[in-house]
Amino acid sequence: MTNNWMSDPAVATIDKAKLEFLQALVFESQSLSKEQMLPFLMSVAKKGADNHISFTDEEIDTIVKVIQSYSTPEELSKIDKLMKLRRK
Repeated sequence: MTNNWMSDPAVATIDKAKLEFLQALVFESQSLSKEQMLPFLMSVAKKGADNHISFTDEEIDTIVKVIQSYSTPEELSKIDKLMKLRRK
C-alpha cells in the first residue's frame, strides 16, 4: 500500500500528524507475525500516548474505511485481524 490514502478527501479533517503516525504503523507492522502483532500494538499505543496522539472512534472508522479502499487482499486480511484485536 502506498501513502495515497493520506490524500483521500475522507481523511482531510484528521490531523496530518495522526495520519503520518498511522502510516509509519502500517509500514512497520507489515512483516510481523500474528504473535508479534499484539506486543507491537501495545508498543505503538504507548508511543502514541507519549506523543499525545489519540483517535476518536469516528476517526478510526473513517481511516480504516479509507485504508481498506487502497489495500490489497493480503492487506485487507491484516486489517481485519487488527480490527478484531481492537474489539477485544
